[in-house]
Amino acid sequence: MSPSTSSGGSKGGSGGGGGVMTPGRIAVAALAVLTLVFIFENTRSTKIRLLIPEVTVPLWMALFGTAVIGALCGAYYMRRRK
Repeated sequence: MSPSTSSGGSKGGSGGGGGVMTPGRIAVAALAVLTLVFIFENTRSTKIRLLIPEVTVPLWMALFGTAVIGALCGAYYMRRRK
């Protein structure tokens, strides 16, 4: 093996940022945990109007659905930006 091949393998294993906990990743993880706690603390049923029909769903389900839609929109926006 050439030296560049073996050193490239060691950089890929320890570097790359996959396992590094940066302050940004810690903040996102903490925010995600707080969001989940907030969602699952609100378990009452509530009425939601979807254009025409009115449905009764648990509040946590509505909050979770909204969070998922927001995360997908944010991921789409960030991907289009790159």
